Amino acid sequence: MQQSNLELESPSGEKRLHSRFEATWKHIKRDKQLLILFIPCIVFYLLFRYGPLYGLIIAFKDYSVFSGVWGSDWVGLKHFVKFFTSDDFWLLFKNTLLLGSYTLIFGFPFPILLAVLLNEVRVKWFKKSVQTFSYLPAFLSVVIICSMIIDFLSPNNGLFNQMIAALGFEKKYFLIDPNWFRPIYVISEIWGTMGYEAIIYLAAIAGISPTLYEAARVDGASRFRMLRHITLPGLLPTLLIMFILKTGSMIRIGYEKVLLLYNPLTYDVADVFSTYVYRKGLLESNYSYAAAVGLFEALVAMVMLLAANYLSKRIGGNGLW
Repeated sequence: MQQSNLELESPSGEKRLHSRFEATWKHIKRDKQLLILFIPCIVFYLLFRYGPLYGLIIAFKDYSVFSGVWGSDWVGLKHFVKFFTSDDFWLLFKNTLLLGSYTLIFGFPFPILLAVLLNEVRVKWFKKSVQTFSYLPAFLSVVIICSMIIDFLSPNNGLFNQMIAALGFEKKYFLIDPNWFRPIYVISEIWGTMGYEAIIYLAAIAGISPTLYEAARVDGASRFRMLRHITLPGLLPTLLIMFILKTGSMIRIGYEKVLLLYNPLTYDVADVFSTYVYRKGLLESNYSYAAAVGLFEALVAMVMLLAANYLSKRIGGNGLW
């Protein structure tokens, strides 16, 4: 430490520091238009992502609306201990981990497969039609998606039950059967995100140099061999980045879809951290306890993100940082 300080204080160290500042200022002047465009993004994250972190302090207090954040009594890790020793902890952890894992394992390959197949299609009108229909669900709200799922699976006039009845089988009450909740959630998640995420992979495929395909075609390579030796290796950096992001968000399941699809009969398999926080925080007004649960969920997600980034750099040489 003393040696580094001496280096900075020396003439050569001051010169390097000065040249570093000059280079930084040169880049700022060169890219000033882009940086100005980036200001609203920075302001958004400061106000709506970093600003609310101040409220996490209530996880360590017995928060009272009338006393305020600083006026409430400090209780330390009381709410964390209460949550970890409650009967709900392991059920919530298991449900959240299973739903997130199933969504990652079964949902991650589908956008890649769709992008690769669309890239191989040579009929433009068919390719554009499939693209449009595949990413259309991404523009619908969660409420509309869940309403469609409920209508499709209705035991009375639902599309799937009509098909089952036409085949001579007995109609099923899908949404009140605990065995069906996770498959319904995962399949609906794949349907809702597959087309939108495929756009990312199609953009990555478009960035692969066409000369590689031309050289392979001259050498007599089949389309399958070009897919295996050019397209998939070219997709690898994007695959790793998307895998890291998916792993980081695996434990952070949004409460909206689960809340709209579950019912008391499926609580044992459907209740996750986010719905638990919603019930404890907004419905029961137990803000400190809900904040503690939410903070634990965020810490677990951060650990998983760091682990995924580390493994990605070790295996493929690419990571988020």
